[in-house]
Amino acid sequence: MHVVILAEFAAASGGAEKVAVESARGLAEAGARVTYIQAVDGPVDPLLDHPRLRRVALALPDVWSLPAWRGAVTGIWNAEAARRLAAALDALPEPVDCLHLHQWSRAFSPAVLPVLLARPAPLVLTLHDYFLACPNGVYYRFDRDEPCTVSPMSMSCLAAPCDPKSRLHKAVRVGRAASLRIARGRESLDVIHVCDGSLARMTGWLGTERLRHHRIDNPVRVVHGAPAEPARGDAVAYIGRLTVEKGADLVAEAARRAGLPALFVGAGPLAEPLRVQGAEVIGWRTPAEVGAILRARARAVCAPSRWYETGPLTIYEALAQGIPAIASTRSGAAEKVRHGETGLVIEPEVEALDQAFRLLRDDAVVERLGRAAHAAYWKAPPTLEAHADALLGLYHRLADEYFMRHCTQSESAERDRTVAALR
Repeated sequence: MHVVILAEFAAASGGAEKVAVESARGLAEAGARVTYIQAVDGPVDPLLDHPRLRRVALALPDVWSLPAWRGAVTGIWNAEAARRLAAALDALPEPVDCLHLHQWSRAFSPAVLPVLLARPAPLVLTLHDYFLACPNGVYYRFDRDEPCTVSPMSMSCLAAPCDPKSRLHKAVRVGRAASLRIARGRESLDVIHVCDGSLARMTGWLGTERLRHHRIDNPVRVVHGAPAEPARGDAVAYIGRLTVEKGADLVAEAARRAGLPALFVGAGPLAEPLRVQGAEVIGWRTPAEVGAILRARARAVCAPSRWYETGPLTIYEALAQGIPAIASTRSGAAEKVRHGETGLVIEPEVEALDQAFRLLRDDAVVERLGRAAHAAYWKAPPTLEAHADALLGLYHRLADEYFMRHCTQSESAERDRTVAALR
């Protein structure tokens, strides 16, 4: 089977790119022939170096690197992206059995959808966020620091000043969302959800008439080994973008109140304010470095998302190592945490986090949660192999359906031509 994976970057600067890269590697290791098409030039993850994996770079600019007016136009409809993608697909040395799109908001734009839908192969989209329905992609009111409550693209949505930058940016995002709906046309799409919460929300917003919904966990690349010893750790750890919607500020304040150090691995607009408050911010680290830091320092890993986050992977990685996880009730990762057994599921509020962190001062509690987390995770781990097997099962099913549907249509057309000739 030949699969084309499409993403805007070839190295992990976020969860979507990480999953795209790891999926490509897992599929290649499982025996599939993989073409990885990246929109933007930049660093390339070593995982993409495999004999059954070829990489194609379209050398498109990231819209955030362009002048404002050009970035806006390109973000709404990037005709050049469509042209380059079509040429790249035409140049592939073998037919494609399935296309899998992971991102389209930074360079590809909705313009690539007609190109992909016109190919003689099924198309799958993984929904790492809510861009298929929501203009700002995270269903969050940045003007209020709270989740949104209105229907995406309704009149209330269009009027809401919810964008993290400005009303002008919101207008551009609305334009992109509208062009996305036009680009889809009447075609049916197969979409993959990475958590139950996303499945429920997107089904409610978009229905099932022209969408077929599938549920596959993201892969977690952690080697099965002895559990960590979190009771020896000294800090509550946060890994990821340092932003308000992800709740980095909540961790800092709650840790201060509970009398525990807070360790931040990542970068973002809150980095300097967190340092000013006395938090330890060490920037981005490689996955191997993060694993070592967590095993040495973390009493728990906390992801107190204010938005309805579909992940984050950091919670799964903590559980896999036997480190207690503290997840927001709004996070898809909370679905994997057993409250009071392998970690804690709490509201993304300072008071709730303060109480949770105070529990973590007890070594016996931390040790119990960590050991239970490790044991529960490895009973049914979402490994890269399991992820690749689930994807291949879906690809084969969709490819078979696509062949039967189009074969039947071709045979019907041939029969009609024969009947017409006999008349």
